[in-house]
Formats: sequence, structure tokens, C-alpha cells
Amino acid sequence: MPDIVIAGLVLGGFALISSSGLLYASKKFYVYEDPRIEEVTELLPGANCGGCGFAGCSAYAEHVVKEGSLEDPCPVADSETMAKIGEVLGLQVESSEKMVASLMCHGTVQNSELMMDYEGIEDCWAAMLVADTTKACAFACLGLGSCVEACPFDAMHLENGIVVIDDEKCTGCGICIPTCPKNILHMRPYSKKVTVTCNNTDKGADARKACKVACIGCMKCEKVCEDDAIHVNNFLAKIDYNKCTNCEKCVEVCPTNSIQIRGQEVHVAADV
Repeated sequence: MPDIVIAGLVLGGFALISSSGLLYASKKFYVYEDPRIEEVTELLPGANCGGCGFAGCSAYAEHVVKEGSLEDPCPVADSETMAKIGEVLGLQVESSEKMVASLMCHGTVQNSELMMDYEGIEDCWAAMLVADTTKACAFACLGLGSCVEACPFDAMHLENGIVVIDDEKCTGCGICIPTCPKNILHMRPYSKKVTVTCNNTDKGADARKACKVACIGCMKCEKVCEDDAIHVNNFLAKIDYNKCTNCEKCVEVCPTNSIQIRGQEVHVAADV
């Protein structure tokens, strides 16, 4: 038998053995993947922002399919998308309102005087290592944009020394919240336009010295609210968005304009 024939048979034998081994291994170590994972992944926005707490959309899809629950909805997906995902999983999903990030500060350079010129890394946490604040108000936005850098949806920018949030671009992922060392970012329902743009808990006179539009804890807003949606605690007004009806009465009586309507120009109040 010619050598070339023998070589061919040997190689053919090796190929047969290898292919048989691969076939056996593919069956032996086969890992079943629920086809619903791919379906859910395709329905998700594909932002891979991590706002859900998982590495990306596919990881989140795998989680909800395996758990068979949507108790932790995707913060970026709208109600319609979550309803479609619920259909895939055989779950009834209640519609929920879009949440957006909101800044509890209006300490612009015009409202809260700069006390020092910070020269260093353009990062709020880095600045906090140097000084607690750069403005007269110790609670004010540092205006260095750590949250702006973290936002994957280009929904934030710096203007006059504070962060400005675009409600239309904001998806409510919440990634910006932990990036603020001042803890002045919080989430609110998109439809609720009335906000308290202050986080200063100093007494009224001290707060007003630090910022022209600081909440002074006068309680006028609390007294005028017929829905029991706003209360003053520790010299600071806070809104219960579950009760707020956007009546705007609190905005009208606030003497310092520390309660504002999103999207409207803010006028600095006269001395009170």
C-alpha cells in the first residue's frame, strides 16, 4: 500500500476520532440557555449603563429570566418596554412613571459667593479633599462636574457654577446620584415639576447669608399646601411627591425662591 494512502488513512482516523470527541464534549458539557434571555436583551434599550446594578443589558436580562420577576425594573426602559418584557416572562407589569435626576441646589456663582479659587483635578471628590466647599454655602454644588462625566446619556452640563439637568434626556438610571459628594442629587417623578432647590439645613439667617436663594425654614410653603405634600424639617422644606399635585402654591409664597418650577427662569428674591 502506497505511503500516501497510509498517511491519508491515519489522518482520516485522527479526524474521525477528534470529531467524535468534539461531538461527545458538546453534548456532555452543553449548557442550556433560555431563549427568553435573548428576547429580553433585544427589548432592552441597550444602554449598558449599569443603572440596574448589573454589568449590562444581557446580564440584567439573564437575571430577570432566571428570577422570573421584574421587581427591579430597568431604570432606563419606559413602561411600554417593561410591559413587553413582562409579556415574554408571562408577568403582569404595572405602568410606572419616568424618574429623573434633580439637583437640590441653585447656588450659582451669582447666588452663592465664591470663597476660594480651586486649582486642581476637575473632580468634586478631589476638591473635597482640599476644602469642604468653594462657595459661601457649604451645602452648594461644587460645580466641577463629576456627575456630568458619569452621565452616559449627556443629560447634564455645567452652567454658572452648578449642574443643570435636561429632563428630556435624563433616563432616570441614577448613576449620577453616588457621584456627588454633597448628596444634593435625588430622583423625582418626571411629571412633578415643583422642586426644592436647596439642601441647606442651617438656620434661616445663616442659610440666607450663604446663598440668596436658600430655604430659610419659614414654613410658609407648609402652611399653604392643602395636600400635606411639603414639610419643613431641620430648617429645610422637602416635598412628598406621592402627595404633590403641582398646584404651585408653595412656589408662590416662598420668599426666597428656593422652591421652583422646573424649566422656568428663577428670579432672586429681595431681602427678607
